[in-house]
Amino acid sequence: MIGLGTYAFFWQHSDRVPEPLSLVGAFEATRALGVDLFQVCDYAPLLELTEREIGDAARAASDLGLTIELGTKGIAPDHLARFLRLADAFDARLVRSMVFGADFRPTLAEAKELLARSIRDYEAAGVTLALETYEQLPTAELVGLVERVGSDRLGICLDPPNVVAALELPRDTIDACAALTRNVHAKDSAFARQDGWVGFTYTGTPMGEGLGEYPYLFEQIRPREHGINEIVEHWLPWQGDPETTVRTEREWTATALEYLRSMS
Repeated sequence: MIGLGTYAFFWQHSDRVPEPLSLVGAFEATRALGVDLFQVCDYAPLLELTEREIGDAARAASDLGLTIELGTKGIAPDHLARFLRLADAFDARLVRSMVFGADFRPTLAEAKELLARSIRDYEAAGVTLALETYEQLPTAELVGLVERVGSDRLGICLDPPNVVAALELPRDTIDACAALTRNVHAKDSAFARQDGWVGFTYTGTPMGEGLGEYPYLFEQIRPREHGINEIVEHWLPWQGDPETTVRTEREWTATALEYLRSMS
């Protein structure tokens, strides 16, 4: 399935706009675009909701016919257990995370032990845990970690543009992760010269205009053939004012959906 994530609504959710979009508002906007999947990813207010508010949000998603995935950071067992409970509330079958949390950076040996403890509960619940590729952990180390834990319910959330900050190439990451990919973040990015030619800025672009290698990812991973969901995200810089930024964010989302829907 093609889906949208909270990073596709990054500025619309933020306090830099006059009326920040609620989670249910993002659900409604997603459905209005003819999309049936939403990933609540790194959305801080989720952890502040009461049980009643979580239930209300889950019912809203269900009433709209949305499939929900969840996303967080970190692999501390209590944190992963909390997200497994949230997955149950939202009937989510996938939780995306990252090896390092906000205040805990385990060694690879520690990470293996922690994941081996937590993944059994995920297996029992039928929920997949997908660890994202990103610049803080070399792709080879992430792949090795997932392989050493050795669970069908532990895989990789493939996001090739993230690794460029660690001087890795998107194609290399796609090749290394192909067999373990369980989720895909679909975004594009590119370098642009700074004023005066004093360096570069690495930031997002509309889908299909950057260096993200999505056609190669699509060819190698074959997400639709293998039942791997593609979640639209953006790295959209602030555009100077709320109105322009929100309009551009929505335009990028429409462009990404058109781009992905055109692929077969």
